[in-house]
Amino acid sequence: MNLWVLGSGSGGNAVLVETGTSRVLVDAGFAPRVLKQRLAVTGVDPESIEAVIVTHEHNDHAKGVAAAARKWGWKVISTAGTRMMCPDWGDLDMILTPRQSSLVVGGFQVDMFPVSHDANEPVAVVLTSLASGARAGVAYDLGYVTESLTRSLKHLDVLVLEANHDEGMLRTGPYPPSVRNRIGGRLGHLSNRAAARLASDSIHADLNNIVLAHLSESCNDARTALKTVGEELRRSRFRGRVTAAPQDAVVGPFVAGRGPGQALPLQLGLGI
Repeated sequence: MNLWVLGSGSGGNAVLVETGTSRVLVDAGFAPRVLKQRLAVTGVDPESIEAVIVTHEHNDHAKGVAAAARKWGWKVISTAGTRMMCPDWGDLDMILTPRQSSLVVGGFQVDMFPVSHDANEPVAVVLTSLASGARAGVAYDLGYVTESLTRSLKHLDVLVLEANHDEGMLRTGPYPPSVRNRIGGRLGHLSNRAAARLASDSIHADLNNIVLAHLSESCNDARTALKTVGEELRRSRFRGRVTAAPQDAVVGPFVAGRGPGQALPLQLGLGI
């Protein structure tokens, strides 16, 4: 299984996952023109994608869903709550799921899990290759971490995880108090420290890549996020790579299913 982050942040989010001849996107927060450009970097034809799984309705995750699905014939998978918030999806080929659900899409088993965010039925997603058993998880846009989410992110090979803000930078940043409270609240976004704890709790022998996503342009930067998460992971048995995904470029492929196979120190990488 291969995974690419096509871009992640408040300007748009999309994650491409491939196993064998099956390809799906998690979110399509870019216009079709941008999606096509980013997919070209990976060598993937948009028409070869079978489905887009939408984590929630916010524009930076769903902006391109309707137009891309119509243009390239994608199936759209979301919760009923997310669908309800997107009236322009009426003519799309839809699969509606509960927030806690499991279904098969092409060569993948797709599992969805509830997360805490100020959207209507937002979810995290875990994809398992039916052929190899390799597993990748995507968990961003969540205000706090539940025990059930921690359990759902066990036994992954690749984890895409929100590290939205540095708490000090958020306090002194440009936002008014109401926005700071929303970002740092239980329906907002994960801080670097919260991401570090969740990453540490997700470690097992086969986890080889952690990708930090949805970094704030105003209250975070890649080096700060990598430093905070890296310091936590150095105290653990993690021997893979941590990468910070940028907003405006593709990063990957991250290969799931290789197994640990490498007695290397923790590696930190800027996704640029």
